[in-house]
Amino acid sequence: MNATQPRVSIIMRSKNSDWVIESALAGLYSQTYRDFELLVVDSGSTDRTLEIVRDYPCRLIEIEPGDYFPGAVLNSAIEQTGGELIVFQNSDSVPLTPFSLQHLIAAFDDESVQAAFGRQLPRPEAEDWVRRDYELSFPSRGPAPPWLTLSLPLAGFRRSAWQQHPFYEDSWASEDTEWGHWANQNGLLVKYVPDALVMHSHNYSLRQIYGRRFVEGEADAFIYGGSDSITNACRRFLASSFHDFRYECRQRHLLDLWRVPFRRGVYQWAYYQGRRHGAKRMSAGDTDLSTGQQVVLSRYE
Repeated sequence: MNATQPRVSIIMRSKNSDWVIESALAGLYSQTYRDFELLVVDSGSTDRTLEIVRDYPCRLIEIEPGDYFPGAVLNSAIEQTGGELIVFQNSDSVPLTPFSLQHLIAAFDDESVQAAFGRQLPRPEAEDWVRRDYELSFPSRGPAPPWLTLSLPLAGFRRSAWQQHPFYEDSWASEDTEWGHWANQNGLLVKYVPDALVMHSHNYSLRQIYGRRFVEGEADAFIYGGSDSITNACRRFLASSFHDFRYECRQRHLLDLWRVPFRRGVYQWAYYQGRRHGAKRMSAGDTDLSTGQQVVLSRYE
């Protein structure tokens, strides 16, 4: 690293984020840690996102929506940066304290730490099922649950670790999960940093839930191998519905109980379909990522 190169390179992905990216960027440039460069990769915004981005000191790369494949886009972006540490902050992730980035970077003072990720808190308008999932996934203290291997809304790793294993490009989604799984399988330490706080959540519609879970299922076929079964999908549906029912009752939101089986039904069915699709792709040696891409993007347009 030369004397003028910041230690940290931050990569932010955006598309039609004008409702939140101003807060994300203002929060980033209000951090106590300032030894960073920012690279923004925008995949076809048609709102005020680009206008807002250009008000901040950063490099902007614009790509076509159809060229957005997360693993490949991130690998290309990293190649265009020079920092020793690579940090990811989503355009819809808002730092909640001036010390969030500092806490994340401090994790790398331990030379054994190869990657780190922060704690995500749901937005004030987050629905109950989102809040329950976030409480399980992002505890206020202690380690993250074993299924959460890495989460990019606020995360980072050493460039040298990425050079050992770039983001995978076999499936459209879960590039962070795959990288964290690889790190764990190969003895690299990934640290959860609860004090690195950002606000990030989505109240997905049923259509959007289907898109997200389909590509997550497809990705899991590549990450963990194998297909899924109706029996397992039904078990997950019953278990998650039970916990959602119980959470709604504790919150005294009894009028929302009827939503639970519809939401969790779509959630598990989409994952089952995606996992089957991924298994078929693996078996056939199919390298076409476009099905997953279209399943997601068609539900966001």
